[in-house]
Amino acid sequence: MNLTILFIIVIAVGSVVAGILLIKQSASKFELSEEQKEKVDSRKEEQLKKDEAQK
Repeated sequence: MNLTILFIIVIAVGSVVAGILLIKQSASKFELSEEQKEKVDSRKEEQLKKDEAQK
């Protein structure tokens, strides 16, 4: 393995690691209002009922 191939591998791995760190840094949690939480819960219940009906 010559120096050029090693250099390309290091650059590729560094790019992947940098991308992962950038995504991790930019990820943020979001707050839902009570109304949105209630909608999510009701949709979840409906989906669980549908899943049970399919079994």
